[in-house]
Amino acid sequence: MADWFSRRQFLINAGLAGLALKSPSLFANTSGTPSLSPIMRRIPGANESIPAIGMGTWITFNVGGDEQLVAQRTRVLKTFFDLGGTVVDGSPMYGTAADVIGEALDSLDAHDRIFAATKIWTGDESETRQEAARSGRRWGLDQFDLLQVHNLLGWQGHLETLKQMKANGDVRYIGITTSHGRRHREFAQIMEREPLDFVQLTYNVLDREVEDRLLPLARERGIGVIVNRPFQGGSLFRRFQSEPLPGWAGEAGVSNWAEFFLKFIISHPAVTCAIPATSKVEHMKENMGALYGALPDADQRQRMADYVGSL
Repeated sequence: MADWFSRRQFLINAGLAGLALKSPSLFANTSGTPSLSPIMRRIPGANESIPAIGMGTWITFNVGGDEQLVAQRTRVLKTFFDLGGTVVDGSPMYGTAADVIGEALDSLDAHDRIFAATKIWTGDESETRQEAARSGRRWGLDQFDLLQVHNLLGWQGHLETLKQMKANGDVRYIGITTSHGRRHREFAQIMEREPLDFVQLTYNVLDREVEDRLLPLARERGIGVIVNRPFQGGSLFRRFQSEPLPGWAGEAGVSNWAEFFLKFIISHPAVTCAIPATSKVEHMKENMGALYGALPDADQRQRMADYVGSL
């Protein structure tokens, strides 16, 4: 595992160094000093860290076989890798997204640069291994870093198999997911009794229910947290992008709304990684800007929430 991780980190550092020469402002902290240090989060219970900003693929990578769109999404993925990203999240539910990821990884020769996370999404609890194998073929990977039970569908049977797969070395980490604020009570019960490495849940500056129970429970149990829907499916931009950032935004390490939304999330001490999705290179650059510079402290996080609530 050490060689695998060292090669991945070498490729990331090489890409960051090249981009810093071309665009030093992208890597500047709030004092204007260039910084090549991405914000990393340690996976609880593991001797491994991942970047705090990852990439989701729901809707954005579901572009069928359109060659132009596949090429464009490949540029989005290249930008993500070049700016220090590794965690890419998918699901068999996402249409052709897995095939597009596979084509992009092949084009970029980037199989060593990805922390690959996908989901088991079938009501047949005996199909766990087969579902993972199908996804692996679509992504062009022999093994996933993380397999998650999607929205708790058939979670009892799938999780038992995933635990066996992890013990056998067929997957590195396992977890469960929920979205849109659904089934939090059952989710907490599973977190309390199952040996999970990760949970994935919805959290953003407006959807904050998980602060009450699920995020504290993740810290208590030593479970990594991946955050989906950090932009509420884009609705946060539609609602707030025409509004000015607060005058104190720079003090919190924020220079645009994407950084505002993402840094609010990843500054929570229980959060390991947020996975915004985008289909545009320029938006990817904005998202990845949240991986660098200062993070808001607890007081600044409250000011961020209060400011958005006042608009």
